[in-house]
Amino acid sequence: MPHFNWTLIQTFLAVVEHGSFSAAGRALSISQPTVGRHIQDLEKQLDSVLFARETRGHQLTDAGLSLVEHAQDMQAAAAHLSLVATGQSARLSGSVRITASIVVSHYLLPPILARIRQAEPEIELELHPSDDSENLLFHEADIAVRMYRPDQLDVITRRVGRQIFGIYGNKSYLDRVGRPTTIEQVFSHDFIGYDRSDLMIKAMRQMGIAADRSWFAVRCDNQSVYLELLRAGCGLGVAPVNIAGKDPALERVMPELPLPDLPIWLTAHAALRSSPRIRRVYDMLADGLNQVAGD
Repeated sequence: MPHFNWTLIQTFLAVVEHGSFSAAGRALSISQPTVGRHIQDLEKQLDSVLFARETRGHQLTDAGLSLVEHAQDMQAAAAHLSLVATGQSARLSGSVRITASIVVSHYLLPPILARIRQAEPEIELELHPSDDSENLLFHEADIAVRMYRPDQLDVITRRVGRQIFGIYGNKSYLDRVGRPTTIEQVFSHDFIGYDRSDLMIKAMRQMGIAADRSWFAVRCDNQSVYLELLRAGCGLGVAPVNIAGKDPALERVMPELPLPDLPIWLTAHAALRSSPRIRRVYDMLADGLNQVAGD
């Protein structure tokens, strides 16, 4: 296949993922007619019809379906080639994209990133707060901060600390309703829990507490908003000690009660680890996170 255009495969996979030419165009930041031309060019090169137009979008034909796995292999190979090339850059300049959970991005990373910028002013930092898992292979992030050890292939990881949790309440709330001294009294209070996430319920059940969603008087999955609900006096709640413990409005109750903690892992693609700028940011992130969340 002479002069094969990789862009056509990218467009093909975008239509497969998003289900229509218009949605693929939005994802790729190109127009719908351009997507159509790319698919027509690819179909002409392959001498096959790849999509059938239906009322709800574009559906793969048998020929298109047979191409998907091979196209994905090409995408992975191209992404790996890009990563290896990036890893060979010897300059301590350019951009580094970091992803972390919303609460870590909000409360822990800003002073660390400020120190990195002060030490390395030629390195540009992109912070993507997200509680979703970003794909390091496809350059959605160069470095990820995770509360679990990633199992993705071709990544390097370093445990940089652990997130310790405690039960907290607003001091004025505790002055009004009293301070619990037993686990039973804790759950006689209004308690702030998660909404759709079942992580807190699972942790409680591991502790032998038969919790369910109805136990939570207020529910929210966004961790930053959760902390604001706690500060406002909506009830007791579970919060990271290295964050809530610095808030003068909050008071920890029953500190002797052991709660499950979470490890903090720093992750980067192995090919990027050889990039001086990414290695520098990686090491400074590790040092900074170990200071605020060390074992």
